[in-house]
Amino acid sequence: MTDAPLPERAAQTTAEHPWPVRLLSTKIAEYVARMSPVWVEGQIVQLNRRPGAGMAFLTLRDADVDMSLAVKIFARDLPEVAEGARVVVQAKPDFYLKNGSLSLHARQIRAVGLGELLARIEHLKGVLAAEGLFAPERKVPLPFLPACVGLVCGRESKAEHDVVVNARARWPGVRFEIREVAVQGVGTVAQVSEAIAELDANPDVEVIVVARGGGSVEDLLPFSNEQLVRAAAACRTPLVSAIGHETDTPLLDLVADYRASTPTAAAKRIVPDVAEERRGILVACQRLRATVAGRLHSEQTMLEGLRSRPVLAEPTTMVATREEDVARLVGSLRQATTTRLERSSAALESVRGHLRALSPLATLERGYAVLRTQDGAVVRDAADVAEGDLLDARVAQGRLDVEVRRTRPQP
Repeated sequence: MTDAPLPERAAQTTAEHPWPVRLLSTKIAEYVARMSPVWVEGQIVQLNRRPGAGMAFLTLRDADVDMSLAVKIFARDLPEVAEGARVVVQAKPDFYLKNGSLSLHARQIRAVGLGELLARIEHLKGVLAAEGLFAPERKVPLPFLPACVGLVCGRESKAEHDVVVNARARWPGVRFEIREVAVQGVGTVAQVSEAIAELDANPDVEVIVVARGGGSVEDLLPFSNEQLVRAAAACRTPLVSAIGHETDTPLLDLVADYRASTPTAAAKRIVPDVAEERRGILVACQRLRATVAGRLHSEQTMLEGLRSRPVLAEPTTMVATREEDVARLVGSLRQATTTRLERSSAALESVRGHLRALSPLATLERGYAVLRTQDGAVVRDAADVAEGDLLDARVAQGRLDVEVRRTRPQP
């Protein structure tokens, strides 16, 4: 190493001109010292009181992921809190030069009460509802008979046993894709969200069940976490929430497509009961048989009624009756025709007699003759002709040519 001046900036350092540890630690400490105090929320997982030193040391862990920070505070400023409590801490980051550790020097610690946590959940509920994540039209109907069910549950939990045993008791052929995750404490949000996304991406999984089996309000807080709720809302596969807490409703219940009160109730909802379905089929078959038998009986009764009618029992009856009617009508027609002909014949003879009486031929037959001049004029008066005129005489049987010898007027 040479006595050359040290680089001013970190980017100017090289293998030949590095910074010593003390310089880097000092610069980190100076950077951290410029940071402003900050309010941070977490869960106390370790608490160590040292009355002799007048200090208390604790570990503040994120409630949703496995990350933590060391915190120190004067013992006089530490309120009555216990491990596992949710708190908000006002602290300033502090970098310890000797070992390069980063911690928070707390100025005050406030416990987060259950009422405040529930108020936050209620506020988040309003935000998500305004986005439409709880809308009924977003709900997807559950399949009637899923071949494969995705199950998100705790490791070797009773909820897993309740879902699997009850579902297979109802429908032995159902398969399960089980993802055992943390369902309480750190890691719950991340692991449950990841399991839902993984099962949603599996094309064989037709419905997903998230089961826990109850617990205190604090234990169920991860199931109202915004990240987990949005992961459930993004799931395209029908989702069943079976957290199993009747008093309070985690937000996962609201965004899920179906809420089951218990894991057992979820098992009864996702698959049908094979025995009940068989009974339903048997009842349906019996009703169908009864309906068909009743219809056949009704049709048979109607057919027998039709066959018992005289027209069908003795089909010739209709023909015989109509035959008599036809014969009677034909006889009446013949009689009416004969009567009409006789009357017409008598009337014709009467007219014929009148015609004969009025006909010129009848007059000629009595010895009269009709005289006509050469130009066809009928001679009615002796003065109409002169001596020597030739006339045409028409008699009853033929014609005669006559010559006028003399005319004699009527005396």
